[in-house]
Amino acid sequence: MRFIWEIMHKDKYRYLLGCILGVISLPVVLFKSTIGGQLVDEVVLNQNIKQLAPLITALLILVIFRAVTKRISTMILEDVSQTTVMKLRQKMYFRLSKMDFNYFDKTRTGSIMTKLTADVDMIRYFIAYAGYTLIEQLLVFFGGIGIMFFISWQLTLMLLAISPFVLLAMVKMAAIVRPTFEKIRQKNSNLNTTVQENISGNRVVKAFAKENFETLKFNQKNEDFRNANIESAYIASRFLPWFDVMASALAVITVIGGGYFVLCGMITVGELFVINSLLWTISGPVRMFAWLINDVQRTNASVAKIQEILYLHPKIKTKKRILYKDAFKGDVEFQNVSFKYENEDALHDVSFSVKAGQTVAIIGATGAGKSSLVNLICRFYDVSSGSVTIDGIDVRNVNIRKLRQSISMAMQDVFLFSDTIEGNIAYGAPDVSFDEVVKVAKIADAHDFIMRFEEGYDTIVGERGVGLSGGQKQRIALARALLKKPSILILDDTTSSVDMETEHHIHQTLRSYFSGKTTFLIAHRISTVKDADLILVLDQGRLVEQGTHQELLEKQGYYYDVYRNQLGDFNQGGDKNGKK
Repeated sequence: MRFIWEIMHKDKYRYLLGCILGVISLPVVLFKSTIGGQLVDEVVLNQNIKQLAPLITALLILVIFRAVTKRISTMILEDVSQTTVMKLRQKMYFRLSKMDFNYFDKTRTGSIMTKLTADVDMIRYFIAYAGYTLIEQLLVFFGGIGIMFFISWQLTLMLLAISPFVLLAMVKMAAIVRPTFEKIRQKNSNLNTTVQENISGNRVVKAFAKENFETLKFNQKNEDFRNANIESAYIASRFLPWFDVMASALAVITVIGGGYFVLCGMITVGELFVINSLLWTISGPVRMFAWLINDVQRTNASVAKIQEILYLHPKIKTKKRILYKDAFKGDVEFQNVSFKYENEDALHDVSFSVKAGQTVAIIGATGAGKSSLVNLICRFYDVSSGSVTIDGIDVRNVNIRKLRQSISMAMQDVFLFSDTIEGNIAYGAPDVSFDEVVKVAKIADAHDFIMRFEEGYDTIVGERGVGLSGGQKQRIALARALLKKPSILILDDTTSSVDMETEHHIHQTLRSYFSGKTTFLIAHRISTVKDADLILVLDQGRLVEQGTHQELLEKQGYYYDVYRNQLGDFNQGGDKNGKK
């Protein structure tokens, strides 16, 4: 309740207004019973017909008043709940947008989506219904008891004799049911993760003809989710009948005890009618409290998961005293850099220096640490030891946004948004002219195939649009990186899916267009890297060789073996004696 009250922020007063309007109408419900009792005593038993019209009129006024206030209250609560969860999603998404790669490396997409959808919707349900209903039922309970106590405190105490048993059952049920909702939430997250992975990886599934396997896996997750819900329902079924029994016991007590008090002249028939008609103010809340316990425990489980996101803090942090540099020349230096993913070494004691405007090629076997190296330049991760500097400034002392705005990266894993081709290319610079978009598309050798589409640059790509080949996606991603006009350009195996002739053409065009800018190029083909000003050779996270193409050939080391293999298969490169 404290957490929900805090996230309401400015809407908490409107929420109070909605609750007050709902509460105002509660006496109407209670007074209807007293009017009914007067109808029995005055009109039916005493034959006082004159009292009929005023009592009926009062009853109609109360009913209309109840309907109007209840409707306004419901609309206010629904509006507050929708506004609150909208702002809550914004806070959660903002927090997620600040998180670094390390968080997303370890967190499943399905789990994040569950928190942003099902868990947030549980908060909306609690604000709009469960929270208010809890307050309402408490007021109904004590309001009804108050009226009955005024009529006959003896009979009221007899009715309240079951209260300790109700309270005991509620406490025990709450303790048992909460872990099941944690389990339900986890199974729901697992189910969402399975669906998300299967949809995203549908090409792989079909390529390996694993549809039946994935279907069985989904069915298992789906069954686990079902079983968790059944387990929760089973726990509820153990307690709910007892609540019903205790509620039904009220009617028995009223008939026996109330009948006795009428015969003794302690209460009138009309007063017994009032107490009998108010039994729902005890039995109703007793039944509702059982369900509300479920709702509260579900909300508790959801709040805990939402707080996991709201209280996240990125590991990549900018120091208080930072530099806001508008532009970088592009001098890059690694000084004894080591880096670990959790406890796994990715880079060890790497040192090299690059002057602004130079082209640096990085080669090595899969898992050698090539992508890890360039990720440190963008500060997607922080070094474990050593330092990475740009223009002599440690990247940890530079504002992260300014740093990344000065660097453009075409990643190995190409991702295109569900947008037009023009929108994807201009993603990093949305205000540029269409001519600039076309210019970089031509440099990336993408213009020709784009124009073959019926809608050209307005063609929708991504999940909802036309399918593109791997090479076409890479060229669009390359155009997107070029349009940003950065000080440092990083191409992480960006042309691996295009043919050698196209790759050669792209790199020739890049040299003329990107002259004077520092370029880091990860590639597997010798033909791609041989013209670089500096070639870095990585092996198992260590920088084993560095120099120009000719210098590395003369050393007759790892690079020389790769060169001799011609195909550039770094995973099967031989030793320096040519043995495989």
